[in-house]
Amino acid sequence: MDTQTVATTAFDSTFWMTAGMIVFLLVCSGFFSGSETALTAASRGKLRTQADKGSRGAERALAITEDTERLIGSILLGNNLVNILAASLATALFTRAFGESGVALATLVMTLLVLVFAEVLPKTYAISNAEKAASAVAAPVGVMVTLLSPVVSAVRLLVRGVLRLFGVQIDPDSHFLAVREEIAGALQLGHSEGIVEKEDRDRIMGALDLDDRFVDEIMLHRSGIEMINAAMAPEKILDQCLKSPHTRLPVYLDDPENIIGVIHAKDLLRSMYAMIGGTNGDASALRDFKITDVANDPYFVPNTTTLDDQMREFLQLRSHFALVVDEYGSLQGLITLEDILEEIVGEITDEFDKDEGDQITRAEDGSIEIEGAMTIRDLNRACDWSLPDDEANTVAGLVMHEAQMIPSAGQVFSFHGFRFEVTAREGNRITGLRIRPL
Repeated sequence: MDTQTVATTAFDSTFWMTAGMIVFLLVCSGFFSGSETALTAASRGKLRTQADKGSRGAERALAITEDTERLIGSILLGNNLVNILAASLATALFTRAFGESGVALATLVMTLLVLVFAEVLPKTYAISNAEKAASAVAAPVGVMVTLLSPVVSAVRLLVRGVLRLFGVQIDPDSHFLAVREEIAGALQLGHSEGIVEKEDRDRIMGALDLDDRFVDEIMLHRSGIEMINAAMAPEKILDQCLKSPHTRLPVYLDDPENIIGVIHAKDLLRSMYAMIGGTNGDASALRDFKITDVANDPYFVPNTTTLDDQMREFLQLRSHFALVVDEYGSLQGLITLEDILEEIVGEITDEFDKDEGDQITRAEDGSIEIEGAMTIRDLNRACDWSLPDDEANTVAGLVMHEAQMIPSAGQVFSFHGFRFEVTAREGNRITGLRIRPL
C-alpha cells in the first residue's frame, strides 16, 4: 500500500466526522464555561430589575442561581464530560493520522483549542456582558441542571462525606457572599476608586449598620439629660421650659431615677394658658397647676435594642423620644428618632441647637484635638479612620480601655496606629484629647 493510499485511508469520511464531533464538543465546552461565568458574575440586583420589567430570561437566571452549588456542579459535570470526550476523540484521530507522535500533537492542539475557544474567549465575553449572557443561557442551562440533578446530588453527598472526614461542615443554606457584605465591599471599592463620594458611602453604610448597633451606643448619657422636677413651683417649671432648647423634657419626682413622665412644651404652654383664662386671665391661678396632669407616660426601652428595631418602634408608635434603661431598670440615657437619623445623614442642627462649633480642631502637624466624649464612629466618619468601637463608644472610653486606667492630663499612649495625648481631665472624665496618626 503506497503513501497516497495511506493518506486517503487516514483522511476518510470517519476522520472528518470525528473532527466535526470535536468541534461540536469544543462549542459545548465554550457554552458551559461562558454560562458558568455569566451566571456567577451577573448582578442579582440587575437581574431582578430586568425581571421586573418583564424579562423571562432574567427571571430564569434568578431561579437557577438560587442553588449555586447545584448550578456549579451541573455545569462542571457537563464541561468535564465534553472536554474529556473531545480530548479522547482528538487523541484517537491524531494517532490514526500520524501514528504514535499523534498523542503529543493531540495534547498540544487540544490544549490550545480548549484554552482559547472553550475558556478565555467565552469567559471574556461573559464577564463583559454578564447580565445579557446570563439571561440568554438561563433556559438551556436550566434544562441541563434538571437532567443532571440526580448525578449532581450524588456527587454533592460524596463531596460532603469526604469533607466531613476532615472536619469540614458545609451549610447548605449558606451563601458565598452576603448581600450586605457585597454592598459594603462595593461601596468601599467605589470610594477608593473615586467613583463614590465619602458622604454617599457614609449615608448608605450608616443605614446598613442600624441592625448591628444598639441604642446605648448613640444615646445621650444620663449626665447630659435636662430634666424637670415635678416638685418645683409652676413658675420655675415654665421658666425652665422657656429657656430650654428642647421640646420634650423628662419629668421626675424627688429622685432623677424616678421618671414619672415626659412633658411637651406645647402641652405645657397650652395647659397653662387655659388655666389662667387666656390673655386677660389671672396668673395666680397657676398655683394650682400640676405638671403630672399634663405630662405623657414615659416610654422606656432596654439598652440592648438595635437602632433598626428602635426606629421601627418610633415610627409605629408615632413617637420619637425614649428613655434608655439597663437590665436593672436604672436610667442610662435617652434616645430620639433624630439621633438615629443622624447615624445615616450626619449631624442635624436647627436654630435652637447650641452652636458648639466644629467638634474637631486640626493642627498643622497633622494632629487633631477633640472632646473626650466624641464617639469613635463620628471620629472615624470625619477623618476616614478605622478605630475599633467594639469595647467603647467614645474616644475617651477607648483610651481608658487600652490604658487600663484613668489617665492624667499630659499622659501619652500609642495604640491602633495612633498617638493619643490627654489634654484635659475633669474628675474621672477625660474631656480633651490630641490625636495624631503614627
